[in-house]
Amino acid sequence: MSVRTPDPNPGWLPEFALDETRARVPILYVEAVPVRVDSHGTVEHIGVLLRGSSTTGEMTRTLVSGRVLHGESVRDALLRNLEKDLGPTAFPQLPTSVVPFTVAEYFPFPGVTPLHDPRQHAVALAYVVPVTGECNPRQDALELTWLTPEEAAHPDVLADMEGGRGTLLKQALAHLGVLGA
Repeated sequence: MSVRTPDPNPGWLPEFALDETRARVPILYVEAVPVRVDSHGTVEHIGVLLRGSSTTGEMTRTLVSGRVLHGESVRDALLRNLEKDLGPTAFPQLPTSVVPFTVAEYFPFPGVTPLHDPRQHAVALAYVVPVTGECNPRQDALELTWLTPEEAAHPDVLADMEGGRGTLLKQALAHLGVLGA
């Protein structure tokens, strides 16, 4: 059973056509690691979402994630997906450059990379995005948990991340210089 809420604005393809496309070509995504920073720019907390997995129906932790729609810029996709998952008052501080901290590749079969999505071959541009406002999870996100960098790097948290995203979270922590990868 999936807890997934239908996207009110699917953007470009009906579900049956998206499934067909996913079976044939890689799909471009953006992923974001929301963070809270102090007045000096030091990361104090990392936000992880709790949601029902669309593939297993189990409760898992994940990051802000979503497709880049046809005709949409990467910056607009990042902002749209942050608002979709965190709510309109999260007030994300988008990076001045759209260069990601890493490019993540998901395969539909396990073992090629640590990241796995049984629905598709996907390529995700991953960003760390400070948020300053009130975060109220929406869509299929049930809760947002703020963890210290040390808590976020705990093996139990990393193992609970959907599709191998614990690897992506660990890379974000290393990129931020708050923990070694």
